[in-house]
Amino acid sequence: MLQELLVAGVAVGSAGLVYVAAAARVVKQYERGVVLRLGRLTGGVRPPGFTMVVPGVDKLRKVNMQIVTMPVPAQDGITRDNVTVRVDAVIYFKVVDPADAVIQVEDYRFAVSQMAQTSLRSIIGKSDLDDLLSNREKLNQGLELMIDSPAMGWGVQIDRVEIKDVSLPETMKRSMARQAEADRERRARIINADAELQASKKLAEAAGVMSEQPAALQLRLLQTVVAVAAEKNSTLVLPFPVELLRFLERAQTQPGSPATPPSPSPPTSAPAPELRDEADELPDEPRDME
Repeated sequence: MLQELLVAGVAVGSAGLVYVAAAARVVKQYERGVVLRLGRLTGGVRPPGFTMVVPGVDKLRKVNMQIVTMPVPAQDGITRDNVTVRVDAVIYFKVVDPADAVIQVEDYRFAVSQMAQTSLRSIIGKSDLDDLLSNREKLNQGLELMIDSPAMGWGVQIDRVEIKDVSLPETMKRSMARQAEADRERRARIINADAELQASKKLAEAAGVMSEQPAALQLRLLQTVVAVAAEKNSTLVLPFPVELLRFLERAQTQPGSPATPPSPSPPTSAPAPELRDEADELPDEPRDME
């Protein structure tokens, strides 16, 4: 009798162990458990840790609560200004209601992916090419709102949507490159012209100062000689400005300098006197010599 009790106790214990092993579940820290009993949602969301279910009756589905990073496949579209582009993006989302993520939608990951693709094509058709290239922050916000509206009914929250890359046709790339080159050339010419204008104004001011102080020309000449000699050239070209000659000429004509004697005027030409013919003074016949 005792032996039979012992066997029965061992059998009951083994059955209990098997039941506990079949009913025991472990929910990780980043997961939540949703229990379906005979196909119906029962109880609340199971927290992380050890939990028990009824074997064969309950079915525990674990939902990941971490932020999911999902790439959106590249979508071809035509912008509002009739440019064919290829745009891809990445979406960040997480589950905020595990029960709705299990009950309201068959596969919330696939649903979010499809919604992101259709929203991305819609954004491409409503935007200009310049907006896709330079105003991505606004497009990201609009894309996030378009995806987040239906996703809230699935227990999913969209954290962020980012447009990764915008691929353009080769002809459009060349056109944009020429446009950028022309714009840079225009800015370079404007800057050069502005520099020339400023330099001309400074040169005009320097010329005014040098005209008031002629000695500055000599100092400038010496500075030029020093600058040329620093190059260690075998031939030294010494510029001699005309202004320096004028300065020396004015220095000679200043008061106190020896006056230059006036040049003698050429004598006035007088009419030549008439020459008498010596033959007229001679007598007609020669006289006899005594």
